[in-house]
Amino acid sequence: MSAEVKDRITAVQATIILANYTIAAGVLTLPRTIVEASGSPDVWISIFLGGAISFLFGLIIVKLSQRFPGQTFFQYIGKIIGKPLGMVLSIGVIGYFLSIAGFEIRSVQEVTSFFLLEGTPPWAIMAAFIWIAFYLCRGGINAIASMCRLIVPITWTVFLGVCLLSFEVFDLNNLLPVLGDGLEPVWKGIRPTILTFTAGEAMLFVVAFMDKPQKAVKVIIAGTCISTIFYIMAVVATIGAFSIDGVLTRTWPFLDLVRSFEVNYLIFERFESLLLVIWIMQIFCTFCISIYAAALGLSQVIHKNFKSCLLAILPVVYVISRIPPNVNALFALGTGIGDSMLILFGLLPLPLLIITYFRRAAS
Repeated sequence: MSAEVKDRITAVQATIILANYTIAAGVLTLPRTIVEASGSPDVWISIFLGGAISFLFGLIIVKLSQRFPGQTFFQYIGKIIGKPLGMVLSIGVIGYFLSIAGFEIRSVQEVTSFFLLEGTPPWAIMAAFIWIAFYLCRGGINAIASMCRLIVPITWTVFLGVCLLSFEVFDLNNLLPVLGDGLEPVWKGIRPTILTFTAGEAMLFVVAFMDKPQKAVKVIIAGTCISTIFYIMAVVATIGAFSIDGVLTRTWPFLDLVRSFEVNYLIFERFESLLLVIWIMQIFCTFCISIYAAALGLSQVIHKNFKSCLLAILPVVYVISRIPPNVNALFALGTGIGDSMLILFGLLPLPLLIITYFRRAAS
């Protein structure tokens, strides 16, 4: 696996992988981070615009990857800018995926320790997460695609159900007036939204595994639309229940939304534990995809066995996850990861694509 791409996935599987990679811990925190930046209830417009920008970034990455059929970013980057620079950039991308994995697993640990398993040692929660992910990723991208496809109906159904049930505490006045403060707050809210839409970079390696890579554009369209809808629903439901002032006082506003209502006519009157357990599976998808991408990249850069590289990066992921001393530092780490995403996958792919066009034209 270190030298060539052997597995194959369909466009539907690629879409599910992309959507699952995007929809993770951000749903639990985005309402607060975007309101902090914007200070306006019009942040749902910011999410829509952020999704459009994220789609453009992803489209450029798809077009770049389509010019090298059957090859991942780590294999073709050296052909574009040379092996030395290509290796440096590949290491940067590997580091990015490792950071995403560390951020996601630490988020799971923080939420689980606070809401579900109070007093459980952090290492115990993380160890279970890491080793299960290691076992899954050894099976390759087809195993990850199967896992994502299994989880999607459960997690998405529960999420949509919770959003609908939250109308019990929803107040439309908290979202009005629309554009009452003009467009400036909307522009301010775009940046944290883009940082949450970490989707396009997955196409750096997913396109190489697609049996019909010409459908990759449809994959990025579908994946971005799905994640945009999810984030808009989460933010609208949360602000509608708490108002922008109430959202700012909550660390995990979407979880607090689920805790704020009871449904007496169903088997479960309260849903926070159910949502959290199921949403951990959703975050698990993002974690698996991230460590798979990092291990795949490392194996192709240093030309070593994929499974050995996968095992080697696990301690690195754990160390990264333990760097933030508290929740605020964890959120700061997430912001830093988002900033690096803008550079690596927002600014660089277009020049790389232009270089490939000129080189093809010259040849």
